[in-house]
Amino acid sequence: MTDVVVQGPALATAQRDLILGRFGSLAAAAATPLRYGSGVRLRGLAAPSASPQQAANEAFDVACVPEGASLSGFGLLAFDMDSTLITIECIDELADLAGIKPRVAAITLRAMRGEIPFAESLRQRVALLGGMPQSVLARVYDERLRLSPGAETLLDTARAEGVATLLVSGGFTWFTDRLRRRLSIDRACANSLELAEGLLTGRLEGEIFDGESKAAAVRDFARELGVPRSRIMVIGDGANDLPMMKEAGVSIAFHAKPAVRAQADYVIDHSGLDAVLNLFPPVG
Repeated sequence: MTDVVVQGPALATAQRDLILGRFGSLAAAAATPLRYGSGVRLRGLAAPSASPQQAANEAFDVACVPEGASLSGFGLLAFDMDSTLITIECIDELADLAGIKPRVAAITLRAMRGEIPFAESLRQRVALLGGMPQSVLARVYDERLRLSPGAETLLDTARAEGVATLLVSGGFTWFTDRLRRRLSIDRACANSLELAEGLLTGRLEGEIFDGESKAAAVRDFARELGVPRSRIMVIGDGANDLPMMKEAGVSIAFHAKPAVRAQADYVIDHSGLDAVLNLFPPVG
């Protein structure tokens, strides 16, 4: 049996009735309100006639999930940082402070779409930041970095349900380390910017942490925890998240690029990260 979750930031009654109509005349009677945000859950449908992708051009998200699935069924929650856990791309904001954001953002977008290899795109972008003062990192963190809506609720609930958390980013440890401490995330992995005499050198320290590195980090942490693949959930938005999403029992595309949406198990386009908890509710 299947549950269907219909949710959005402000799901109007007319929209709700429209989507409910796709599941037959008995669906409305089985609808129950969601705990997080606006929407409803249709319980125990035998054969939904609508696909989650049918809501792609509408202002709400639809997902078909196994009846009785819960967050406690997972042992590891892994997620990307830029444009997933947080609302910005940190490197784009660094570039903005240097007056070169359009040049860097264009490379970022091509990489997230999968048009150029992530490692090459990162080298190009970091090189453009050479000579910037280290203080710009703190400015981006303090002035521009914002958590995605629902991020803290998702992380707090995962912790309460005994689910380990892993932040894996093609961004920079300067940001992931601070977010790990701030949000009590169990582990974080990212690239390390090279600094010299208080300036960004335009280079990275060590090997580039790319999509394959993300996948390896998920596998390694899951193995350390004794968590099987079926109990791994991964959330991401860009092409370099696809390798780690393939390591998961459940993958979720969050406000993602088309290539990622097409390959994920679930798609959240309009809601916050706490929408994950409507798909897989906590037991507690």
